[in-house]
Amino acid sequence: MSQNNIIESLTGKTTNKHKSRIPAKLDFLQSATGLILALFIVFHLIFESSILLGKESMYALTMMFEGEFFIEGGSPIFISVLAMVIFTIFIAHAFLAMRKFPSSYKEYMRYRTHAKLMNHEDTNLWFIQISSGFMLFFLGSIHLYTMMTQPQNIGPFASSDRIYSDLMWPMYLMLLVSVILHAAVGIYRLIVKWGWFDGKDAKANRIRNKKIIKLAVIFYLAIGIFSLLTYMKIGYDHQDNYGERYHLPNKVEHAN
Repeated sequence: MSQNNIIESLTGKTTNKHKSRIPAKLDFLQSATGLILALFIVFHLIFESSILLGKESMYALTMMFEGEFFIEGGSPIFISVLAMVIFTIFIAHAFLAMRKFPSSYKEYMRYRTHAKLMNHEDTNLWFIQISSGFMLFFLGSIHLYTMMTQPQNIGPFASSDRIYSDLMWPMYLMLLVSVILHAAVGIYRLIVKWGWFDGKDAKANRIRNKKIIKLAVIFYLAIGIFSLLTYMKIGYDHQDNYGERYHLPNKVEHAN
């Protein structure tokens, strides 16, 4: 690290006494990684809910992600690589976000006092974001590590066995709630921070955007919970055949 960078990191100013751009750059990186992860979650929950359409639908989607359209039979390595990419972005976002966490009890009490005095909904949303983010650091890491190391254990039966027979459903329930709340609040705060969709009447549009975000939370919680219950039902019915993989009707090939 150069002397100029050291001075800038310690004082917040460049050697020319200009305000450092490092915080702005870190904020941009935090926003960018957060947006990527939020978009991933939006599509991931939709894909996971394919189980609501039946085992065949979920199996077909799994095989698509395993690259069956250009490799016969597909390969779980594609899921593992995707999980590694998302995990890398996830860790980067977590470390960038930690800059905003209260670093001491005194800072936490200062924030809580400020929030109570202001009684401002957006300030309270920040507390929801850091609380859910703290949970995600552990729950999300467990889930992504599982996907990286056991990509072959994804499918109508394999996923259901993991959720029901391996008693992972409490973790997935907590993960579902925390990831939806964190992503929703994060997207709303990005909209406010960067002025997206403000239009001519910023205040009215922000109120509208907040309502849309709340409806999205209800929608994704609903499909997430129903999907989790469906996996548990399949796992319950399949518990005597734990470890057996799903087979497409009228096909003898081994399925994931």
